[in-house]
Amino acid sequence: MTGTRRRSFEPGHRPKYLIVIDETEECGRAIYFAARRAAHVGAGVTMLTFMDEVEQGHWLGVGDIMKAEAEDAASARLGSAAAQIREIAGIEAELLVRSGPAAESIRTLINEDQDISFLILAASASNEGPGPLVSQLAGNSSGTFPVPVVIVPGDMTDEAIDAVA
Repeated sequence: MTGTRRRSFEPGHRPKYLIVIDETEECGRAIYFAARRAAHVGAGVTMLTFMDEVEQGHWLGVGDIMKAEAEDAASARLGSAAAQIREIAGIEAELLVRSGPAAESIRTLINEDQDISFLILAASASNEGPGPLVSQLAGNSSGTFPVPVVIVPGDMTDEAIDAVA
């Protein structure tokens, strides 16, 4: 078995769905699917977003301002997504901000939180491919990923999601 043992259904635990929140159009599909599915099975939702890493230059204070702006942008993304989860399913989501390489940070978080039972991503509906995160996480490393990865088609309607979630 890869990664840390899941404890989602043991006493004192409950399953969580992890969603990566970004500014892509398809992210809304992952949010909707996770909210509907979590409400249906009594699971929690953890939302993770990434802030740009800011290099501290030699200009005093500029790096701090840039870091604060990156934190504000990440918080705003999560706040908007959390409002969608509440509206769709009445669930209060756990909100996390990380920096660094996305795939590595996601694996680390999943290994730290033994209640995360699924990673939910949405694939782009464009002809340019499913998107970098879907390609990276569902591609070559998918056979060794610590939890199942659910990939929601980016053009899936609310009604179609409701039928399966």
